[in-house]
Amino acid sequence: MREIDDLAPCPCGWGEPYEACCGRFHAGEHAPTAESLMRSRYTAFVREDAAYLLRTWDPATRPADLDVTGSGGRWRRLLVLATTGGGPFDDTGTVEFEAHARDGGRRDVQHEVSAFRRDGGRWTYTGPVGGVSRG
Repeated sequence: MREIDDLAPCPCGWGEPYEACCGRFHAGEHAPTAESLMRSRYTAFVREDAAYLLRTWDPATRPADLDVTGSGGRWRRLLVLATTGGGPFDDTGTVEFEAHARDGGRRDVQHEVSAFRRDGGRWTYTGPVGGVSRG
């Protein structure tokens, strides 16, 4: 797993230090909204933290395993484009985002509308709505 300096800006783009932002969710605190979970999952991809990604994936759609080794160095920027629901009083929500990456000299953008649901007070990722596009 790749380490992120606790005082460095969090990769999720909110501008807070990692420790006060996604680091607290990676350490076990539950994300209060679908967007905060999505941002923490993006940061988990940057950290190559498959255990966190699996732990926050809805059991009904979660794969048996996940290999993110080698993916962390390619992610460069996250843009959240829209959210629907997913707040502290909602049970479902979606987050539309673009994750920008660089693979060698090639730029890549993953565009997704992700679905989330809250079960037992915890937000989980259920999967993409309508697929994932890459550009």
